[in-house]
Amino acid sequence: MNKQALRADILLLLTSCIWGFGFVAQRSGMEYVGPFAFNGIRFILGSLSLFPLIFFRQWKISGRFGGPGGRRAAVLPSLAAGSCLFIAVTLQQLGLIFTTAGNAGFITGLYVVLVPILGIFLGRKTGLPTWTGAVFTLTGLYFLSASGHLKAVNPGDLITAVSAVFWAFHVLLIDALVQRTDPLLLSSGQFGWCGLCSLAAAFLVEPLIGGWVERLNPALLASGIFSWRSLPALIAAPPSGTALLAGLIPLLYGGLASVGIAYTLQVVAQQHAPPAHATIILCLEGCFAALGGVLILGEGLGTWTILGFVLMFCGMLITQWELIMGGPRKKKAENG
Repeated sequence: MNKQALRADILLLLTSCIWGFGFVAQRSGMEYVGPFAFNGIRFILGSLSLFPLIFFRQWKISGRFGGPGGRRAAVLPSLAAGSCLFIAVTLQQLGLIFTTAGNAGFITGLYVVLVPILGIFLGRKTGLPTWTGAVFTLTGLYFLSASGHLKAVNPGDLITAVSAVFWAFHVLLIDALVQRTDPLLLSSGQFGWCGLCSLAAAFLVEPLIGGWVERLNPALLASGIFSWRSLPALIAAPPSGTALLAGLIPLLYGGLASVGIAYTLQVVAQQHAPPAHATIILCLEGCFAALGGVLILGEGLGTWTILGFVLMFCGMLITQWELIMGGPRKKKAENG
């Protein structure tokens, strides 16, 4: 492996780690603010964090900051991608109310399996490895969610699984839009639109979320884990300095690290990382989410949970088997 590829793999590993621990930030952040407010603030922060990179790139390419033409062309694609992103992150954040950070990390990874399956409707070929990987992944999801109680499935896991469907749609949508839209403008635009939609929902919907959680699982609110106040209530009576600082830490991590830093690292790394390497390393996001949940949130790992993790991870890798095995042969043929 050459030095460029090794450096790219290290950057992708760091990206996977940041995203994995981001699930811990998403869950712990809801001790202070509701799910919509959390997403709204972090995605607007993430959008703004890309501005310096956008300006630097435009200056490097043209020697000046770009005109409004490129930005206008990115508006509609950003609205489309941002709307899909809003649905995906909303369901993911709501699922995190009832499930663990580790479960959410692995279940969100279902999109790795769902993307090639949904690609069938776009005329793309889906081979045996994808279907085999899907069986492994779905079996792992069942063990992960049931945790030994084969008739009981965690509703948070189901909500997160539905979010994975929209993550898969989002991947396919981005794949189509990025062909004719600047990727950094598209990313910043979709993050900004997703953040604005989330803040609007924080005012309209969030005051009702507490009652919904209390009806489904009163122990969550009684334990104080999710005893947030809605965004309108927080604005009317701001928290104390200590509580404000504690709440800012997961928000800043979710916005600046998970969105701004990790996205930039991914873009830089995938310029030199072989696709097979990128696939395997980014699948480790769920492992880092589980590790963060254990170390920071004190989440338990039972035998059924570990079995579910292993099956889901194997399923994700099997789904990408053709890419993993075909990549080196293709490169050798091109060099030969």
